[in-house]
Amino acid sequence: MAVSISSSMASGVLVPAPFFKKGMDLRFSSLQCNSGIPIRLRNCASNPRFSRRKRLFQVQATILQEDDEKVLVEKSFDPKSFPEKEREGTPGSSTDDSPSSSGFEKWIIKVEQSVNIFLTDSVIKILDTLYHDRHYARFYVLETIARVPYFAFMSVLHMYESFGWWRRADYLKVHFAESWNEMHHLLIMEELGGNSWWFDRFLAQHIAVFYYFMTAFMYALSPRMAYHFSECVESHAFETYDKFIKTQREELKRLPAPAVAVRYYTEGDLYLFDEFQTSRPPNSRRPKIENLYDVFLNIRDDEAEHCKTMKACQTHGTLRSPHSYPDGTWEDDDSGCVLPEADCEGIVDCLKKSVKDPPANKR
Repeated sequence: MAVSISSSMASGVLVPAPFFKKGMDLRFSSLQCNSGIPIRLRNCASNPRFSRRKRLFQVQATILQEDDEKVLVEKSFDPKSFPEKEREGTPGSSTDDSPSSSGFEKWIIKVEQSVNIFLTDSVIKILDTLYHDRHYARFYVLETIARVPYFAFMSVLHMYESFGWWRRADYLKVHFAESWNEMHHLLIMEELGGNSWWFDRFLAQHIAVFYYFMTAFMYALSPRMAYHFSECVESHAFETYDKFIKTQREELKRLPAPAVAVRYYTEGDLYLFDEFQTSRPPNSRRPKIENLYDVFLNIRDDEAEHCKTMKACQTHGTLRSPHSYPDGTWEDDDSGCVLPEADCEGIVDCLKKSVKDPPANKR
């Protein structure tokens, strides 16, 4: 779908929500990890709080490539607009939703995101110092770190499953697909020589070990905070690749694509490639790989999809596998809430619910 915009930057454009579903060929040009409040990707129409199909979103458009391809970027929520307020006055809303509780939760979210942004900025400064002009080595470190959160998420979710606290197969499927995608990014960087120096391997692997335990603890304490932190990391990865391909465009177009990239993006079963892209229907994105520029272009676009998925995960219980929709119902299906399944948000909530309602009594 083409978008005609006269200037290189326009903000405050109102675009209907279905536009995002149909404009599958458009790519992100920038992403922000310091989003005020998380959003939902797929929701169910049975509850007014989830009915967003007719809602308008504020977006900004920027020019991405030399061929004047236009890109839509969804802006973050206004911090003054809190999702809990949408429930006020709607059928089935909880009676204990008071301004004080809403204000306290907004304060908690602000603290969580402030901590995440501080941690991310600190790591970025270290990487900028160590890898100022060593691009492939920097990418190797980034990809080694970027796949770790998905291991941590799955570890905690498996623990929840063992105790009957939270059984949502879609989360496990999507997070595994995300780790599979990041693994191939890592294989590409290794083939390009990003891991040739022992110091880079030592640094990346030791950061990954620390990052795993930190993310697992954070995810058990607050999934929302862990998902936002991962969104910050993916956002930085997107911006790093975006800057690289714009400055090295001509040189990258003259270099051949690594064999592992060609196999991953164009050959075999692409089920897992579609699985982690929860904002688009399966088979809607089929990359072409003719040179190294195409490889980095698609890696960058992968990071944008990760960022959107992590943003959606911050709204608890709404993530859904793109393959779970019946054929031909992606546009119209609103049954995105799998309510009968046992779930909880964080280990404290899981423990409280397990005492009130033992797993044996749950369907």
